[in-house]
Amino acid sequence: MTGPMEGVRVLDIATYIAAPYCATVLGEFGAEVIKVEQPGVGDPCRRLGTVSECGDTLVWMSEARNKTSVTLNLKDPRGQEILKRLIAECDILCENFRPGTLEGWGMGWEVFKAINPKLVMLRVSGYGQTGPYKDKPGFGRIGNAYGGISFLSGDPDRPPATPGSATLADYMSGMYGAIGVLMALRSAESTGVGQVIDIGLYEPIFRILDELAPAYDKTGFVRQRMGAPTVNVCPHSHYPTKDDRWVAIACTNDKIYARLVELMGHGAVANDGKYGTIAQREADRAGVDGMVTDWTLQFDQQEIVTLCEGASVPCGIVAAIDELFEEAQYAARENIVRVKDPRIGDLAVPNVVPRLDGTPGSVDTLGPALGAGNDEIYGGMLGLSEDELTALREAAVI
Repeated sequence: MTGPMEGVRVLDIATYIAAPYCATVLGEFGAEVIKVEQPGVGDPCRRLGTVSECGDTLVWMSEARNKTSVTLNLKDPRGQEILKRLIAECDILCENFRPGTLEGWGMGWEVFKAINPKLVMLRVSGYGQTGPYKDKPGFGRIGNAYGGISFLSGDPDRPPATPGSATLADYMSGMYGAIGVLMALRSAESTGVGQVIDIGLYEPIFRILDELAPAYDKTGFVRQRMGAPTVNVCPHSHYPTKDDRWVAIACTNDKIYARLVELMGHGAVANDGKYGTIAQREADRAGVDGMVTDWTLQFDQQEIVTLCEGASVPCGIVAAIDELFEEAQYAARENIVRVKDPRIGDLAVPNVVPRLDGTPGSVDTLGPALGAGNDEIYGGMLGLSEDELTALREAAVI
């Protein structure tokens, strides 16, 4: 089955996760992705995380899926000329150097668009290509912090915490980058003119903070860390169970709360009772959450889930990764896929998202060996001779 991105060629000259993740998503749906790496060194992502038996990390094996690796020294004029030749053959370019880096090497958007007017270029950096902070370095943790989510993460009496993963901003930037690339690609196909997608790592984080900005603008409210609970609704948190596990319960309105407390045997506090409205419950969060905790501690995790399901109360396990490998829903949806790799054998990785029923994506290969595609791309696509390839290798250009 042909993927929806079949026939689209992506040049990924970025490092780590943010912009490369955009290329990964496109590659999952059929795009040809050429991953450009530094000769002899490769993308630093190869050394980020748990090292596998082939020497590359599991982060690399999972996140560099469906890509062809070539090596190229972008600081060398000969490498720059090869990059320009690749630009002419590609539809999309993904990069995440500090603003001005490519331009300092005599390249950048103005040079690239002259070579390929239809080129779509994704640029991800710490703070974007403009503004007083554009030259500052940035990583995912900084994006989380400056975007506003780290301040909200953790318990009220503890320092701000990492919101699940320090790389959240990287993955979010890659996803928004993919959306931007697809929109720009459609425009380029109809107008013949490409464009730049410019993303600062903090911007996708700021975008997902629900009413944080308008609430502050309208009322001056500065939301603080709340731990597991959530602003504007209660009970809406994580609760311990008898078997030392946890469940998540979400009562987003008064009707759901009434069903929950009826199940708990405390129906009188709902409706016209003292906790009948969200405002009443928010005024005594400790009391409300305490009632729920006292109830959940009487049952094992799965018993709580079953009881809540029977009462139409949203509830789920707070799952660790070992539990997810055993979950029937994950199995039915094939959320975890096993891929055979010639270097490390069989490996389980997260499957493709989103799910398309007509032209689904796939994980065909895991992260490639450094420079494994040099002959295929430089010899096949660009037509360099074996002598030229040998000379470039000896000069450490590739």
